[in-house]
Amino acid sequence: MSHTKWFSLEEANSMLPFVDQELKKMQALKRTFEQKYMELRVKKNELAEKPGTEKDPFFMQEAELEFLQIEARGLIQHFQQTGVELKDIDTGLVDFPALIGGQEVLLCWKQGEDRIRYYHGKEDGFAGRKPISD
Repeated sequence: MSHTKWFSLEEANSMLPFVDQELKKMQALKRTFEQKYMELRVKKNELAEKPGTEKDPFFMQEAELEFLQIEARGLIQHFQQTGVELKDIDTGLVDFPALIGGQEVLLCWKQGEDRIRYYHGKEDGFAGRKPISD
């Protein structure tokens, strides 16, 4: 287990443009994947209705889906190497491990917020967010 990187509030805030950009890439990939996956399911269902068709006409589409998954995994792994914790891709929720008064906490940011305004304890989760006093 690698040592946790602690972020100061300044550091975490200065990373938000990067985090936002990476989240947008992941969200776009996820949307593309979901869209292609649904299209493929519809086609497979249609094919199931027709008897005696070729064995696997969906090889290319399945390969494409696999490739999208690999790409997404790569993005996520690269992101995690920064030490920022990815909580939810869809809502763009991330945590920055930090120390406040010697306590381990997580600075909490959600896409769309202009800066980090909240933190929570390691066990508290998003619902336990407390405002950061300046």
